[in-house]
Amino acid sequence: MSNDRPSAVAPACLVVGALLGLAGSFAPSASLRGLAWGIDGTALIVGAAVLAVHFIRLGEDLLASGFLVFIAGEALVVSGSAMTLEASSPSFAAGAALWAAALVLISIPRVMPAAVRALGFLAAVLFAGTALQVFAGRGLTPLSEPLPFFGYPFLVLTMLGWAWWCLRAAPRT
Repeated sequence: MSNDRPSAVAPACLVVGALLGLAGSFAPSASLRGLAWGIDGTALIVGAAVLAVHFIRLGEDLLASGFLVFIAGEALVVSGSAMTLEASSPSFAAGAALWAAALVLISIPRVMPAAVRALGFLAAVLFAGTALQVFAGRGLTPLSEPLPFFGYPFLVLTMLGWAWWCLRAAPRT
């Protein structure tokens, strides 16, 4: 892998993860939802790991840290993929809190395009709000409306923005 551009594995995993995550939210059965979310989470962890290594090599510590925190959050979220929505709520909330922190860390440096960074900040606010509500005792599940349900499109668009950045990133000279 070159230090100039992320491996093609990263955007492929981000796209697969983003699309299957969204599809899982609309799955007609719990078993299909669990399958979609399990594959989605695994793909996102792989993609984020590739990006963390890429940014470590470039000396972009804040970005690398953000992707490492994202991995931790995604691991918590994916651990509940095969559970009922109610049973997965505590691990989902912990994962959502880490997603929020990761999105802020990734969105602060001016590496990603401004629109992608803005989407990341918005998703961070929505998932932080979700996590805080669950931590305070509100009985939210991963598909509760309005939160976290309406936060997913912003997370998906952010991840697709990261994938787009990976594909268009110009080699460093």
